[in-house]
Amino acid sequence: MTTQQLVEQIYKKKSFLCVGLDVDLNKIPEHLLDKEDPIFEFNKAIIDATHHLAVAYKPNIAFYEAYGLRGWKSLERTVKYLNEHHPDIFTIADAKRGDIGNTSTMYAKAFFEDLQFDSVTVAPYMGKDSVEPFLAFENKHTILLALTSNQGAFDFQMQLLHHNTPLYQEVLGESLKWENSKNLMYVVGATKTEFIGEIRKIIPDSFLLVPGVGAQGGNLQEVCTYGLNDQVGLLINSSRGIIYASKGTDFAEAAKNKALELQHEMELILNKRNENLS
Repeated sequence: MTTQQLVEQIYKKKSFLCVGLDVDLNKIPEHLLDKEDPIFEFNKAIIDATHHLAVAYKPNIAFYEAYGLRGWKSLERTVKYLNEHHPDIFTIADAKRGDIGNTSTMYAKAFFEDLQFDSVTVAPYMGKDSVEPFLAFENKHTILLALTSNQGAFDFQMQLLHHNTPLYQEVLGESLKWENSKNLMYVVGATKTEFIGEIRKIIPDSFLLVPGVGAQGGNLQEVCTYGLNDQVGLLINSSRGIIYASKGTDFAEAAKNKALELQHEMELILNKRNENLS
């Protein structure tokens, strides 16, 4: 999926919602555990109930790797279902990979060619030669960890360099020099809204994937105040707040209602923005 196609879906659905598929067998409804593939059945029900409200889905790969081969097969079935039944959906492999040279190329092939994801999250700690192999894939997107929502983000990402620039800002600036940097998106935590304005000065045109709205305490309105750009430029991720809205047989309906609340709030924000632009 190209960036323009993603933007078209955002305006069509009046939504920039990304649903995180972080499936824990200890948290899904008990009646699904009797199924041959409970993870896929859970994901399928969530997708069927919310696909008209979301423009992206983001499986966190750790939640599938933890179950070994069966978890990987559930992931494969989930992405295949999305690509076949909802090709307008932007898919994100939240894998947080990062290595150099051929290793990065193989990671990229795994998610872009084998599993057919549209994008993958990548850690930039090892520098450009750990990221550029991902960027080499046409019409695929690399989502760079920029400023994350966890408390530990202050351990390294906020450290000042010798010219008083925080490390995360240095990463942003350097990433724009990398080959095929047009294929970059960035992870910015919703709990770091006070920094989004500064981030937008460095990467005004890029998409930001913003986790942390909902369960982690991030505020959607604040994120949009500082983060919206001319093409919207935001994907707001909600995982637990949507997929675990209920543990009963009504779990999919409950997920839809939670997604609808966020989509409605996003629609109001987009409408107000359009009024201000006109």
